[in-house]
Amino acid sequence: MKAAVVTLALAASAFALPAAAQLNMSSVYIGGSLGRSDFKAPSETDTAWNFFGGYQFHRNFAAEIGYHNLGQVNFVGGDRDAKVWDLVAVGMLPVANALSVYGKLGGYYGKSELHSSVRPSGDDTNGGLTYGVGAQYDFMRQAALRVEWQRYDNVGGNTTGETDIDVLNVGVLWRFQ
Repeated sequence: MKAAVVTLALAASAFALPAAAQLNMSSVYIGGSLGRSDFKAPSETDTAWNFFGGYQFHRNFAAEIGYHNLGQVNFVGGDRDAKVWDLVAVGMLPVANALSVYGKLGGYYGKSELHSSVRPSGDDTNGGLTYGVGAQYDFMRQAALRVEWQRYDNVGGNTTGETDIDVLNVGVLWRFQ
């Protein structure tokens, strides 16, 4: 799985580097969001937040890198938290003048920590697949509102246990123009 994430990151870099040489600041954006994470095992939710930066290569295609704090869930005898960095390709489809829908596909690298009074505590780092869908409303030329769902597959490892984590969030982005 780690080899797949490394291969994905190298492939994304190979496509991004030539475009970065011709960087147009109007295509660069940053943003952040706040929402709810859902750890599938144990089935618990918490507040999640993230920040991201992106480059829009074309009206229908962008690449983003982001940091996501997926929150902390409690269980009998302890708690578990997770944080990830992700690199995703974003495909966008305009559906109205200022409204677009989009899909995300990429990889993540994350750390999951277990704090327990009944079993050994520890942490795991791993990488995997992330994907999601969303809608974006451009309420100004430089600014947009986003609503999205994103999944991180198999976050964790032997020490903390693996789980899928879904995130539903609302965010904003700012374009440098």
